[in-house]
Amino acid sequence: MISSLPAGFAIRAPTWGDVDPATEVLLADEHAARGSVNWDAGDTREWLLQADFEQNAWAVENEGRLVAIGAVNVRGELFDGWLTVHPEFMGRGIGSALVRIAEDRARELGAQSLRLGTLAENVAGRRLLEEAGYRDVRHYIQMQIQLDGPPPAPTWAEGLTVAPFDLGEARALHAAINDAFADEWNFHPRAFEQWAKHRLEAEDFDPTLWFIVHDGGEIAAFILCYAMRWGSPHVGLLGVRKPWRRRGLGLALLHQAFGEFHARGERKVGLGVDALNPTGATRLYERAGMSVHTEDVVYERKLA
Repeated sequence: MISSLPAGFAIRAPTWGDVDPATEVLLADEHAARGSVNWDAGDTREWLLQADFEQNAWAVENEGRLVAIGAVNVRGELFDGWLTVHPEFMGRGIGSALVRIAEDRARELGAQSLRLGTLAENVAGRRLLEEAGYRDVRHYIQMQIQLDGPPPAPTWAEGLTVAPFDLGEARALHAAINDAFADEWNFHPRAFEQWAKHRLEAEDFDPTLWFIVHDGGEIAAFILCYAMRWGSPHVGLLGVRKPWRRRGLGLALLHQAFGEFHARGERKVGLGVDALNPTGATRLYERAGMSVHTEDVVYERKLA
């Protein structure tokens, strides 16, 4: 791997001690592309938690300074990566080297294809991927709402109730998530133990920001929120299971979450969504008063 890099640069596996310098690289990249930043160190930790540090993540250094960071998240047959070079060090072949390194590692693990993301405004990054044989396959948008006043009170269909998440229903929620997102393009179900470790043991897990809709003894829908991600309070996951769709639960849950954040003194809330979401989620979020804030692009290349 080292021979793939330009002279004077070294590569190694990142450690937790790299969170802050890696964040500096990611912030510099975002600011150069967008003129503003949403990312912070908490987002870097969340991102790196999903990757195998020793095998599937890479830190590039120059004279002791971390100048590039990348990782590939392996979820079953899905291989998703993000590779970032500090703007001061672009144009030296580091990005191309990281792409080759990520591809080699994905092939070792039996990947049929590799998906790599970049900021929509990152013209150089997009050109690099396209010239390497990647094609634009998906766009993810970050939407936001400004809470200038209290949001509408949620309205629930008859017979349905909502309550904050209780750890005693963790397995039921895990099953409901897998059911609600089974048809999503980039979804891969995780074993309960893996999901619980990643979500329920996370530093920012707050069950008072997770709301569950019940229909008798069944979970019909859910919204899982976080106090801060990507620059604002964040809706991490909103799902309605098929038998309960088209009953206004998505909008009601958004109003529930917005109301909770507003009561806590927050005036901005964000969420991320697949622009081609098959359930029409983007239209729902627009009805709730949200608008597009930023956009990322996912590229894919067949490896086999």
